[in-house]
Amino acid sequence: MDAAHKQLRGALAAELLDRVMEQDPAFFERLVVDVLQAMGYGRGQQLGGSGDEGFDGVINEDRLGLDQIYVQAKRWTDTVGRPAVQGFVGALAGRGAPKGVFITTSDFSAGARTYAAQVQARVILIDGQRLAQLMIEHDVGVSLGSRYDVKRVDLDYFADDATAPAG
Repeated sequence: MDAAHKQLRGALAAELLDRVMEQDPAFFERLVVDVLQAMGYGRGQQLGGSGDEGFDGVINEDRLGLDQIYVQAKRWTDTVGRPAVQGFVGALAGRGAPKGVFITTSDFSAGARTYAAQVQARVILIDGQRLAQLMIEHDVGVSLGSRYDVKRVDLDYFADDATAPAG
C-alpha cells in the first residue's frame, strides 16, 4: 500500500507540474502566494509586472504581518542558476528585506544552492518537485479522490490493565 501510495503521489506531482506549465506566468505567481498562505503564512499579495523591483509577490510571515517575506516565482523548464538567485538576493538587499523565497517549476543548480546557503539574507529555494509536494500536502490545486483507511490491532487496548474501566 505504501509503495502504491508513493507511486500515485509521484504521478500526481508530475501532473500538477504539467498543468502549472500550461498556465500563464501570472497564474504561477498567484499559485505560489496561494501555496505559502495554505502553509500558514499570513496574507499575501501578487506583485509582478513593471515596478515590482524584481519581486513577484510578498507574504506576511505571520497572520499579524510582523514581517514580510518577498517571493520570486520562475515558471521555467531550464535549471535556475546562480545569477538568477544572485539577482533575487540583490533585490532583497535593495529593499532591506532579510528573507525571501525563490520558487521555480524546474530545479536549481548546485551553484545556486550553494550561493543561497552562504548569503546573509535567509533565502529558501523551492524547486518544482518540492512545490508539487507542498501543493499536495496543503491541498492547493488538488481535491480528494479516494481515501482508504488501513487499520491495525490496537495493542494498548488489549494490554492487561487493571485500572481500565470494565466495558
